[in-house]
Order: sequence, then C-alpha cells, then structure tokens
Amino acid sequence: MVKRPVVNGTQSIESRRGASGHSENPFIALLSKNATETQGQVYGFSFVYSGNFLASAEVDQYKTTRVVMGINPFDFNWLLDQGGEFQTPEVVMVYSGNGLGEMSRTYHKLYRNRLARGKHRNAIRPIVINNWEATYFDFNEEKLKALAKDASQLGIELLVLDDGWFGKRNSDNSSLGDWFVNKEKLPGGLKSLADAVNEYGMGFGLWFEPEMISPDSDLYRTHPDWCIHVPDRQRSLGRNQLILDLTRSDVQDAVIKMISDVLSSANITYVKWDMNRNMSEIGSDLLPPERQMETAHRYILGLYRILESITERFPEILFESCSGGGGRFDPGILYYMPQNWTSDDTDGVERLKIQFGTSIIYPCSVMTAHVSAAPNHQTGRSTSMEFRGDVAMAGNFGYELDVTKMTEEEKEVIKEQVKTYKEIRQLVQYGDFYRLLSPFDGNVTAWMYVSEDKKDAVVFFYKILTTPNDALYHFQLTGLKEDVDYTVNGDDTVISGAQLMNYGLNVPTQLGWGDFKSKRYRLKMK
Repeated sequence: MVKRPVVNGTQSIESRRGASGHSENPFIALLSKNATETQGQVYGFSFVYSGNFLASAEVDQYKTTRVVMGINPFDFNWLLDQGGEFQTPEVVMVYSGNGLGEMSRTYHKLYRNRLARGKHRNAIRPIVINNWEATYFDFNEEKLKALAKDASQLGIELLVLDDGWFGKRNSDNSSLGDWFVNKEKLPGGLKSLADAVNEYGMGFGLWFEPEMISPDSDLYRTHPDWCIHVPDRQRSLGRNQLILDLTRSDVQDAVIKMISDVLSSANITYVKWDMNRNMSEIGSDLLPPERQMETAHRYILGLYRILESITERFPEILFESCSGGGGRFDPGILYYMPQNWTSDDTDGVERLKIQFGTSIIYPCSVMTAHVSAAPNHQTGRSTSMEFRGDVAMAGNFGYELDVTKMTEEEKEVIKEQVKTYKEIRQLVQYGDFYRLLSPFDGNVTAWMYVSEDKKDAVVFFYKILTTPNDALYHFQLTGLKEDVDYTVNGDDTVISGAQLMNYGLNVPTQLGWGDFKSKRYRLKMK
C-alpha cells in the first residue's frame, strides 16, 4: 500500500509489461485527508483488464481533480477501419462515505458475486497441497502418491502437481509448449496418478504455463514463428522462455487443443494457470506494419478467447491464476478464474503485508495462501507452524511442503490446522472482511471476518517482534451487533458487541516467548 498527497499536476501508476503487474495493480483510490478504515470519503477505481494500463489523477489550476484510467497509450495504437468498432475495457468505480473498509467490502461483494462466475463462484474452496516446494522438479509417481497418502491422512483435500510433469522438463530451460506427459517420471500417465490420488479421497490438480514456449521444445522447433518477436531482432529470454503469440488464431486454437486434450485425459478438478514472464520485442508475424502496435492488446483478447473456451469446456474444474502472485492479479483474469495465487513469497511475515494490501480491493475467496517450510525458501526466516498457519488461514488455505518428511508432532499440528480451517472457511472465504491493525503501521496486525447475520466471527492477531516487559495490549473489533452478547473461543465469558467494539479484546500476556506470534479468536452470538 502506498499513500501520497495529491498535488498540482499529474500523478500516475501504470504497467508497460504486457500484463497488469508486477510493478503496480490496476487500482487507485482518492481519499479525503486523514481518511481511515472507518471514516472519510473514498473513491475507488478498478480496471477490468489484464494488460497494459495507465491510471492518473490530474489536479488543475482550479484545484479540480480529474481521474483517467484505461489502456496504456505507451506503444499502443489501434487502426479503426470505416464501420469498425473498438470495445474499451471497463472501470468499476465505488464510493464510500465511511472509509476504506466500506469501499473494500463493496468491491469484495461485487467481484465475488457478479464478476466471478460458474459453479465455484460461491463454493467452498478445497484445502490443497502443492508439491512444488516439496519436490521441485525431482519427483516420480511413487513420491507423489506417498505425498498424497500422507496429506489425505491429515485431512487435506486436493493434491496439485506443479511444474515438471511434461515433455523433458527437469529444469526451467526446456519443454514449455510440449504438453504431453513425461513417461519417465509418470509411466502410468496422469490418469494413473489421478486415480491413485482419488483413491485416497483427494482431488487432483495440475499446473500449466500455456502461454509460454521454450526454445528447447518440439513446439518451437516446429513453429519458431509462433512466439512474440520482431523479425531480425534478438529474441530475449525471460526465465529461459518466450511468449506464444496469442494474437494469432492458429496459436490460440493450438493452445486450446493441447490443454483440452490433457484435461480430458484424467480426472483433473483444479488447474493452476501460471504466467512467468512479461513481454519484450513486442511484434507479431501476421500483423501488417500499421497494426504492430495492436499486438499487446490483441494478445489479451486472444488470451480471453482461450480462457473462455477452456473454462466453458471444463466447468467442473476450479481454475486458479498464477503469475508469481501479483504479476496478473486483476478483475479481468478473475472473470475466468475465481482465485489467484497471491504471491510466490510464502514467508508468513511478508504475507501479512501482501494479503492486507491485496484485500483493499480483492475478496479473501480470491486469495490463495499456503503454509510453506521453515526456514522459508524465499527469505530464510524461520517461523512456527502455528504462526504460518494463522497467516495462511486468512485466504484459501493450503500447504507447500513435504509432509512425508515431517515428525508426528508436526503432522498433529497440521491435522489440527486443517480441522480448524474447515470450521471457519465459510466465514473466511465469504464473510465480511474488516482490517483492524495494519502491518504497514507497526509491529502488530489484526483482521476479522463476520458472517452476514453477525452471529459468527473469527479474529486473527499477529505480533512480529517481542520485547521484554511489554505493555498490556488490547484492540478494538468492528462489524458486530452492539446490543447482543458474544462468547469468545467457547469460553464461559460473555462480552457484549458494544464492549468488543469500544474496548476490544485483550491480547494474552502469555502469547509466548520469542518472535512471530499469533492468536485466533472465535466469536459466537450467545
């Protein structure tokens, strides 16, 4: 989150990457001075588009502010023939007279109930385990079956097979575009693995990166012209890969067929759709010179056509978008995929800011949050399983670690976390969300979820660093009914909604010795 004063002149955020992130997200808000979560005027602007955007606020000499939001004019032009038409993406504007929190909850309900679609829109999301940080590219069918078996005994509901199952993919330098099973790793194919996972009572999910192509692939050797490129110019690699030219209908058709063939080959109920690099040398072989600056936008239209076709063909599958997290986390992509991998940064402390900031506009049913190993693979920080679990329970819950190597004590912790999340996930995924204490402001963070009838709530409190002889601490709740009583954590103690919102909850002094501590509170109307 970045807040800054509006001054004379033009201030803007944008993407020139060909996608909506990683630099900035296609959302801005104008706030009255000193606006908070609960007070002040807020005007929100959210762009329903997955490509280059520009959002600006211009203050003129009369102190009047004009907001402009749309496709970024950088490297963009569109030749409109006589009688032709061009459809601009939409901006969703929300006004709140009661601070950022009310604006956020308006966006949450709108995007959850009217932007997302299909059977999964309001359905409970499964608890998943992803094999990526457990195995990376080093796996075989037996290792995956063992992972699924142990995970199923802990109550986890779905195994996601990540990168490395296709072509000759043993590292990130080959095989994107060769969407056929690596029989050395999976001799029985995807069906054999999916059937085995299903026998453990779990669903089976699969990772793709369908928009990309590796120079070291059968597809590239057959169709070197199928990538975005400029003739006679170097083709720069990002993550050892190029981007397929989705402006072309033949490439779109090929992607649709390749992905559909795989999804039809086994009982796949979940897809993680990744996108790991942005555009460079933006050009298309089939566009004439006067239309080359249409390439980036035509790519997004081609992507939307692919997603429309595949999601319609496979309505039972839950699709999750992924682009390192924020690389393409926008309302346009959420129309096709009702959840998004929030960030490749799975460190619990980092995730407090990531998830808090994402919630400004996107509902918790959209944000996927997993518990990963300690020390964390991105930061090297060690935090307790309890802390990581409480952070990850604030979204669509899951795990990114090898449960086959865990002690019985660690497995018991996971089993209890899974049980707890199943009890609260309806609240977390579809309740009203309130931000209470910001990780951007200090050492503590808190947020809560409240049922629509305000009879049920769950509150999370997090403390990063511990100091000796710390002061007694309490924090106020919100969103409850003032004139009714609530029990806290099933205790005999009964506290009125008015007291919880005006005085708050006490944080136990025995929260624990050491850093990275959390506390979960369950409130129920008496």
